[in-house]
Amino acid sequence: MPSSWYSVVVDCQDIKRESAFWAAALGYDVVFEADDEIAIAKNDHTEPGLVFVPVPEGKTVKNRLHIDLNPDDQAAEVARLESLGAKREDIGQGDVRWVVMADPEGNEFCVLTHR
Repeated sequence: MPSSWYSVVVDCQDIKRESAFWAAALGYDVVFEADDEIAIAKNDHTEPGLVFVPVPEGKTVKNRLHIDLNPDDQAAEVARLESLGAKREDIGQGDVRWVVMADPEGNEFCVLTHR
């Protein structure tokens, strides 16, 4: 029997700031909180979610895994995410249909055109 996907774990220096950003970005709620872990999901019974854990070092290289967001209105979503603390990033992607952004700690993610 295959495993169930529970979460994606995000290493970060400020788990409160990162979890608050992603909860607002995704419309998720905090479903578990401790000093060394915060989990967010649509609700207590929804998986997968995101789990934020503290690490001492800051981000230094491009992510090996990232989140793609699929909004109805890409431009409006980019503006909303910028108001939450995200920034546009140039990682050498060239002229593409998606917008590469970074969360408050610099983790890259993409905002797609509606699919």
